[in-house]
Amino acid sequence: MLRTINFMGVRNVAFAVTVLLTLLALFSWFQKGLNFGLDFTGGTLIELAYERPADLGKVREQLVEAGYKDAVVQNFGATTDIVVRMPGDDPQLGNEVADALRKSGSDNPAVVKRVEFVGPQVGEELRDQGGLGMLLALGGIMIYLAFRFQWKFAVGAIVSLIHDVVVTLGILSFFQITFDLTVLAAVLAIIGYSLNDTIVVFDRVRENFRVLRKASLIENINISTTQTLLRTVATSVSTLLAIGALLVFGGDNLFGFSVALLVGVLAGTYSSIYIANVMLIWLNLSSEDLIPPVKAEGVDDRP
Repeated sequence: MLRTINFMGVRNVAFAVTVLLTLLALFSWFQKGLNFGLDFTGGTLIELAYERPADLGKVREQLVEAGYKDAVVQNFGATTDIVVRMPGDDPQLGNEVADALRKSGSDNPAVVKRVEFVGPQVGEELRDQGGLGMLLALGGIMIYLAFRFQWKFAVGAIVSLIHDVVVTLGILSFFQITFDLTVLAAVLAIIGYSLNDTIVVFDRVRENFRVLRKASLIENINISTTQTLLRTVATSVSTLLAIGALLVFGGDNLFGFSVALLVGVLAGTYSSIYIANVMLIWLNLSSEDLIPPVKAEGVDDRP
C-alpha cells in the first residue's frame, strides 16, 4: 500500500511561494506588459509562393539582412507557400519584401500572391474578445463546479486557475515572448488541463468523505492527493514530453505556444495540490457540506 504523503504539512510554505510567484508575475505584467503580436496590434500580411519548398530559416535570415527584423515567417498550406507578417501598412510592402528576397541571391524566386493589412482596431477587437472568452470560461467553470460538487470546490478551482493564468502571463511578460492567437489558445488549453487535474483530486476527496468517516479534512486531502499522485505524475510527464517535442522541433512559430503550455502544465500540477486543496481547508469543508438539503414535505391542509 502506498504510504500517505503529508502534502498539507508544508502548506504554509507553499502559500508563501504562491504569493511570491503571483506578485512577481503581476509586477512583470504591469511593469513590462505583454508583447502583443501582429494578431493584436495590426500589421501587414504577405503571402509568397516559391517554385520549390521554402527554407523558413533562410527566409528569416534574408529578411533580417534586408532590415525587416520584426517579420514573422511561417508556412501556409503547401511547403512552397509562406506567410510573412510584419508591422506597417504600406501597400507596396509586399513587393518590397519580394524584391529584398530576390536581391539576397536566392536561387528559389518568390512571387507575391496577396498582401493584406490588419488594422489596429481589428487587433484590439481580437484582444478584447480573447480576454472576454477567458473570463466567460472561468465563469462557466465556476458555475459547473458549484452544481457538480459544492460552491467551496468551485472557489478552490477558480483561485487555482487564476493563479495558473497569472503566472503564465507573468513569465511571458518577463521574457517578452510574443503573445499572439496561438499563445492565447495555449492559455485556454491550460485552463482545461489544470481544471481536469483539480477535479480528479476533488472527486477523490469527496469519495473519501464517505469512506474515511473519522479522518480530518487535512488527513482526507493528504490521502486523496497521494492516491491520485501516480495518475497526476503520469499525465504531467506525458504532457511535458509532448510539449518538449514542440519546443525543440516546432520552430519559432510554436515557441510561444510551447512555452506557455510548459509553464501552465507545471503551474497547474502545483496549484491542484497546494492552492485548490488549501482553499478547501480555509473554507472549512466538511462532510455536512456534501449532504444534499432535505426538501420539506408539503403539509396537507385539506379537511
